[in-house]
Amino acid sequence: MKTNTLENKSVQKIDIVKVKENSSFPYTDDLSVEEPLEIQISYGQKDQRISKNISVTMRTPGNDAELAAGFLFTEGIISGYHQIQNIDHPQAECSRNRENIIEVELTEDFTPHLKNVDRNFYTTSSCGVCGKGSIESIKTVSTFKDIKREDQILLFDVLYRLSNNLQSFQNNFSATGGIHASGIFDFEGQLLALREDVGRHNALDKLIGHALFTGQLPLKDKILVLSGRASFELIQKAAMAGITVVAAIGAPSSLAVEVAKEFDMTLLGFLRDNRFNIYNESSFHKIIEK
Repeated sequence: MKTNTLENKSVQKIDIVKVKENSSFPYTDDLSVEEPLEIQISYGQKDQRISKNISVTMRTPGNDAELAAGFLFTEGIISGYHQIQNIDHPQAECSRNRENIIEVELTEDFTPHLKNVDRNFYTTSSCGVCGKGSIESIKTVSTFKDIKREDQILLFDVLYRLSNNLQSFQNNFSATGGIHASGIFDFEGQLLALREDVGRHNALDKLIGHALFTGQLPLKDKILVLSGRASFELIQKAAMAGITVVAAIGAPSSLAVEVAKEFDMTLLGFLRDNRFNIYNESSFHKIIEK
């Protein structure tokens, strides 16, 4: 499968005036780039291909193929890597802003599940995909809702290290201070993959897209660490990817806790400074000091 994408810079330098106490001075600041990405799909037989615009999302340029694939997977439009034939920015010379359009060509023998996208999607970098249905609708399309799981132990010391480990690898956050990250860790606290974006849901879609491309799904024996709060859509996406442990640096929402309980996921919040809150502990997990 071809997954060529254009190179984009995620950080932009801008000249500003910095004010401190009673003085001001010129300064060159780093900003996180935010641009729209239109996700399109094409499907059907070769001589009867159907093209459809699926979403417009505000994102940080980069890893666009992973973002598109992760979005299609977490929305239940596709259920596996094998259903994707090609992902690329449009090649036609007349395409304007081609770097802000990504086309996902699906295999001819697959018809996507579009019942959830009959309405127009508009995703912002702050709110995620709005207008979701009930938790039951997530369970209907989740590929890994019945995955076999084993008992696992989560150690305090491992959990304490996760937030610092995540931040130490957040290159763009260090430069701009204005970007979200999602990281996948093993149960020993080793970082396996990290993605950043101005949209917290985009960062997670990129990460899940990476796991989809590399054949790592379901991520049932991994820990997802979120650089900010744990919202409903992030826990929903984690459930779609078979993730069973989510640790957030910030707070979860009430609906996020409900989703975690419904899917028997361990959900931790305020994971920083050698402390965390347990909002739900999976029946398969035991959180202990040592």
